[in-house]
Amino acid sequence: MTERAPDAPDADLPPRRSDATRAGILSAARERFATDGYERATIRAIAKDARIDPAMVMRYYGNKEQLFAAATSVDLRLPDLSQVPREEVGRALLTHFLSIWEGDKILTALLRVGITNEAGAERMRTVFGEQLLPVALAVCPDPAQAPTRAALCAAQVLGLAMTRYVLRFPPSAALTREEITDWLAPTLQRYLTAEQP
Repeated sequence: MTERAPDAPDADLPPRRSDATRAGILSAARERFATDGYERATIRAIAKDARIDPAMVMRYYGNKEQLFAAATSVDLRLPDLSQVPREEVGRALLTHFLSIWEGDKILTALLRVGITNEAGAERMRTVFGEQLLPVALAVCPDPAQAPTRAALCAAQVLGLAMTRYVLRFPPSAALTREEITDWLAPTLQRYLTAEQP
């Protein structure tokens, strides 16, 4: 194996086998946590899904709790709403969340686990608290109200995700993205920017 020069860019390196193994474990873990929940998912089942020995899962992640934390590490990549016209922040936020829910199984797995397991619920609280609160702070009229406004926004997007992507209620699942946006964007807009009732 050839050592790379210290200043060589990472993009020139082929992926290491350990990177592929880690990625395979995380992918299998997300699927298993989403399907079985935290309590029923086992290291053995995740290893089988990843087609590796269970000892390898333990080698890379230590235990199920650490694997869960790694598998549900979520960057919501929320848009900078301070750069969006004020009257469009609700629409921009909702559109972003729809893209995330439809393109990434991590949040679905986290939501499924969060409703049945305290570790999952705490992980979800952390993700939304650390990432959604700054968005609300950037656009709401009174920074003291930002936590409440962020919580109301979370209630809307998580409720939508639960009915559309987890429970798959037919009326919710049947709505187009445009219809969902037309219904819910004004609500998020009000939560974020309206004066306190």
